Amino acid sequence: MTNREERTWLTVPELVEVLGVGVGRVHRLLEDRHLLGARVDGVLKIPADFIVDGEPLSELRGTLIVLADDGFSDDEAMDWLLETEDSLGAAPIDALRAGRKAEVRRVAQALA
Repeated sequence: MTNREERTWLTVPELVEVLGVGVGRVHRLLEDRHLLGARVDGVLKIPADFIVDGEPLSELRGTLIVLADDGFSDDEAMDWLLETEDSLGAAPIDALRAGRKAEVRRVAQALA
């Protein structure tokens, strides 16, 4: 899978159920950059790929911070995470899920 349209997206209520936490906690996870959401057809949604074993992917937060430090908007960061990155040979989120955190962050830092 290589782009936004092919991904599974979760609404905040769905995420509340998946994570087993309240709506306030989900919003805090978004504010604290443990998760990233985007408006899809006017509804705030989070890619299901950002969740592993009922928890936010732990490697995501640091990567989101690197991208923000590089001047990426949330939408730009979302696009970068979900689209195939040639230097990784995969979408960065897929590389993160495969345990390639250092490599993903190196590429992210080089984008600045």
